[in-house]
Amino acid sequence: MRPNRIVKPIVLAAAMALTWITEPSTEGLVGVRLAREAHAVVGAPLTPVSVAGVARRTTRRTVVATSAAASSTTAATAQQQQATAQQQAATAQQQQATAQQQAAVAQQQSGAPAVGTVVTALPAGCVSQTQGGVSYQKCGNVTYRAAFQGNNLVYVVQ
Repeated sequence: MRPNRIVKPIVLAAAMALTWITEPSTEGLVGVRLAREAHAVVGAPLTPVSVAGVARRTTRRTVVATSAAASSTTAATAQQQQATAQQQAATAQQQQATAQQQAAVAQQQSGAPAVGTVVTALPAGCVSQTQGGVSYQKCGNVTYRAAFQGNNLVYVVQ
């Protein structure tokens, strides 16, 4: 067997492989570059300057910024509503305390509480009476009707 028959196909395969990975060039001294240039196609969806890529990133940034602002606004609104509810509860307690003080003063001055006065407990010696389907408590010459103020049972002077 002659060495030429084996060497020629090997040299031909090496030359083809070298041609595949190199690119002829008129620039430079050797005239051969070992790496091809990469060419990005501007406008393809995943390239940095494509319209689709820019739109996708802008939308993502807008959604993230908007949701962050909305969540902080919602939290601030909830805190403000909670503070308002606490203020209203404190005002209601002050009004109830004032009404009880006024009722106590009125009872001390006249001996009997004023009509519409709200008390939390009945004096001793009350008798239950029913008039028109409504239950009343008669304590001496004062009549009380049971009522609810929030979750608390109170009695209103009639």
